Amino acid sequence: MSRSEARDEDFASYMHARQPSLLRTAYLLTGDRHTAEDLVQTAFAKLYLSWDKVKDQGSIDGYVRRILVNENNSLWRRAWKRRESSTAELPDRPHHDEYDGGTGAELWDLVQTLPKKARAVVVLRYYEELSEAETAEALGISVGTVKSQASRALATLRDRAPQTLNPREEDR
Repeated sequence: MSRSEARDEDFASYMHARQPSLLRTAYLLTGDRHTAEDLVQTAFAKLYLSWDKVKDQGSIDGYVRRILVNENNSLWRRAWKRRESSTAELPDRPHHDEYDGGTGAELWDLVQTLPKKARAVVVLRYYEELSEAETAEALGISVGTVKSQASRALATLRDRAPQTLNPREEDR
């Protein structure tokens, strides 16, 4: 097996193993399955180009998450993304894939109202279960910024949460 074939096999193995997890992360960052799929595809393309340059194989996940966050942020800077498109009919309610029949969709709707940076902190910190340091590294911000963004985001979510997501003490 040539060096290039071994490289491609290693990359394909990594891609097949990590794609579902990265797709979930991308979906949580974007709120749209199709955009999330495009984001993951772009991240894998960029990773493939840098595959030989990644010295520490243990840091690949962090590297790919960083690509996801950077690409998601740059999507909103592109002119074609800012254009609105009209449709003949308005949807009754936006549809989001959900993993449970409980309050997940309602909570996700609230998370989508957070600013982009706060949403990225919430996704990486609480969904991906990264440490504060890992989240800071993935986003290129300080640990203190992660803490303050997470604190403000959680406070905002608590304030905006309907009664079903934020029960009163006397109801418990």
